[in-house]
Formats: sequence, C-alpha cells, structure tokens
Amino acid sequence: MKHTISVLVENHAGVLARVAGLFARRGFNIDSLAVGVTDDENVSRMTIVADGSAYTLEQIEKQLNKLIDVIKVKTLSQESMVSRELVLIKVSCTPKQRPEIISIVELSHGKISDICANSITIEISDSQQQLNNFEELLRPYGIKEIVRTGTIAMQKGEATVRI
Repeated sequence: MKHTISVLVENHAGVLARVAGLFARRGFNIDSLAVGVTDDENVSRMTIVADGSAYTLEQIEKQLNKLIDVIKVKTLSQESMVSRELVLIKVSCTPKQRPEIISIVELSHGKISDICANSITIEISDSQQQLNNFEELLRPYGIKEIVRTGTIAMQKGEATVRI
C-alpha cells in the first residue's frame, strides 16, 4: 500500500541526503519525493510517497523522527489530503492532429506550453490517477517525452502540518 508522509525538516545542506540515506539503509523504497521551502525559510517540507505495510510505515516514521534535522513527521491518509503532481508531455503532432490534441488538453484543464511544427508540449497538474488517464489519451499520438514531478500533498480542511 502507498503511504504519503509529510516531513518538516530544517532547511540546510545535507538533510535530503540523510533522509534518503535512512531509506536506503533500511531498504525502504521511495516512490516519489518532493522538497520545497515552506513559509518559514528555515523549514522545508518533504512529501514522500513510499510503498509498504502498516509495519513498514511505522518503522519509517520512527526512523525519521530519530534524525536530528527532522522537526515533524505526519502520515496523510488518502481521505484527508489533497495531492497533486505536475507533468510535462511532448506529443508528436501533425497540423491535422493539432485541433484534436488541443481539444483533449482543454477538456483535461491542461495548458499548451509549446507548439512546434511536429509536436506540442503540454503541462497539466492533477492527481496521479488522472495524469495516468491523460497520458493514455495522448499515447496514440506518440509521446516523445514525459517528465513528472513528485507528489505534493496537503491536509484537507483546517488541519495543517506546521511546527
């Protein structure tokens, strides 16, 4: 089962390496990792998606909490979070196909980032499942290149992960 973990850490050099090293030493696989500064420039938020059992998740949380640079660890449940990824997709496109592809992009609330004679680059932000569906819609046109960010997530409602 996939678990989304929000980790607040001190914002300085080496923290990402220590967190990644912890996962490597324990044999935990990271499916997705996104890091960014929070509203406090001294604190960064890591959003980690990892696969494993409830026991594995418990071990990950315990090990993260032992790291000196870690301020707070919170596992987010699927029901209580909003999560998004960003994807850039470069699709082969003849002038004749262009209106079809633009229509798919508009219906999916994406954005055209670049148009060339034989390709279109699209950006779209959505849930992992919706992005997978979008990718499958474009696959028949010929995907030249695809780049996805890691998942970012935030608790729904009034709840927050803050110091």
